[in-house]
Amino acid sequence: MSTDYDPYKRLAERLDTLPNGFPPTADGAELRLLARLFTPDEANLGSQLLIKLESAAQIAARLGVEFDLTRKLLKGMARKGLIKVGKADDGLGYGLLPFVVGIYENQTGSLMDEELARLFEDYYQHAFTRILTIQPAFHRVIPVGESIKMDMEVAPFESAVGVIEQAKSWGVLDCICRKQTALIGKPCKHPVDVCMTMSNTPDAYSNSTEVKALTKDEAYAVLRRADEAGLVHSVSNNRQGNWYICNCCTCSCGILRGMAELGIANVVASSAFINTVDETLCSACGLCVENCQFDALTVEDIAMVNQTRCVGCGVCVNACPDHALTLVRRPESEIKPVPVSIKDWERQRAEDRGIDFSALL
Repeated sequence: MSTDYDPYKRLAERLDTLPNGFPPTADGAELRLLARLFTPDEANLGSQLLIKLESAAQIAARLGVEFDLTRKLLKGMARKGLIKVGKADDGLGYGLLPFVVGIYENQTGSLMDEELARLFEDYYQHAFTRILTIQPAFHRVIPVGESIKMDMEVAPFESAVGVIEQAKSWGVLDCICRKQTALIGKPCKHPVDVCMTMSNTPDAYSNSTEVKALTKDEAYAVLRRADEAGLVHSVSNNRQGNWYICNCCTCSCGILRGMAELGIANVVASSAFINTVDETLCSACGLCVENCQFDALTVEDIAMVNQTRCVGCGVCVNACPDHALTLVRRPESEIKPVPVSIKDWERQRAEDRGIDFSALL
């Protein structure tokens, strides 16, 4: 690899120190991907950012570099979705953003073109499997509340309805995963415009050029449309601060493809619920098998649930014309504890990877 890639190598190594991970490849696929997104100067600056937000003045002072150039670079990187931006103690702050979930998902609109899609696919095939096996998983499956047995107690973070209800602003944008696979000639039959985002700030998406602002009722309509399309609903794997619902499929989703294409188990954390069959109602029609993306169902005299493979998404429940399927709560001993906050998730994942999370704070 030429010396032109040195800043990208430094940035790649920095991104791989994050709990999310960004493992290297033998042929430098990760460097080609970063070179498509960052200029050399941006990569050099990005490799020295912290997770916590710092103002441009603080970053320039810490690194001993020119303020005006630093601020210009940071603003440009923020516009391209390459770094975090938000309120800091000393004004507008900037920080290091993971590649997934983070930089990749921000490449919406015209930023995701065929070149970037193929570069990502090359990296995905060579290295992405290594970050899918780390625990806690990136995503946690949540069902729509209607698929859960009526008398079941459901915490707000355990269902899509609860996540929507806790927000004050709602929006929708195109699914980056289905755009990416379409650009490499593998289009998906599922709807694209169902990636949901939420905020605790009222009117958060009113002036957005990428996100279509929704009312709460419209957000529920998008969720229903995704549900009717047989998509699996998943969120970040923490109890507090769920700001998106990823309406996923195993044919396009970067995470769920790991289970379907690469044969990796536990790429997502199961919900607190599991499917059950009412044998007095089941007509063995097989529609549940057709709609299950996890190969968790078979049909003999009635539908049979593979409890190891079932993730409790509820897609099959809504597809059953006989109303023979229902989600019930798993035994408490089978429910994995969900990290409280994203920081808790990061600490646990860093520990699983054996990295020093405190060095990035």
